[in-house]
Amino acid sequence: MNGIILASGSPRRQELLKLVTEEFEICPIGVEEVLPEGMPLEMSAAYLADLKASACAKLFPDKIVIGCDTVVIAEEEIMGKPKDKEDAFRMLRKLSGEVHSVLTGVSLYYGTQTTVFTTETKVEFYTLSDEEIEAYLETGEPFDKAGAYGIQGKGALLVRAIEGDYFNVVGLPVAALSRNLKQFETLIRKPKITFRPK
Repeated sequence: MNGIILASGSPRRQELLKLVTEEFEICPIGVEEVLPEGMPLEMSAAYLADLKASACAKLFPDKIVIGCDTVVIAEEEIMGKPKDKEDAFRMLRKLSGEVHSVLTGVSLYYGTQTTVFTTETKVEFYTLSDEEIEAYLETGEPFDKAGAYGIQGKGALLVRAIEGDYFNVVGLPVAALSRNLKQFETLIRKPKITFRPK
């Protein structure tokens, strides 16, 4: 396996990537996460993942770079990390009693070769009282997470059901990544044929 670089500082993604491979390095990359105007919401996670991976790939052209981005989409709104407590409350109130989508985009780079895929999981919340939301906010857990909740923590108590990959909601669809990574490695190992005139 070629050397692997994870273009993320997320401890959760680092732990999940260990399920796929123990051999990788970390390269947190800062990019301006701005979506082009008019971009379909379902393409947003893949676009942002590709921004991160392509920036990191320029620093490590001889290694496989993995870029990821997770977005929560509810009623045509992309919910990122909340700005403050009021914003977190608003997000959780909107998710209460409803089904929303969690999309994780993953971009793989090796030099100029690349492949991108997106995994979607549907998450249904219980109907939450204001008191339940306030109690969850007091844990401090929502403030560094898309959609203002962490399913791997106390946020699990808000979730009624999920349809799809649980690890995708945490931030890395490990089964899909493992398969795509194997296919990508096969692709980049193919010898390049050079035709020489006789």
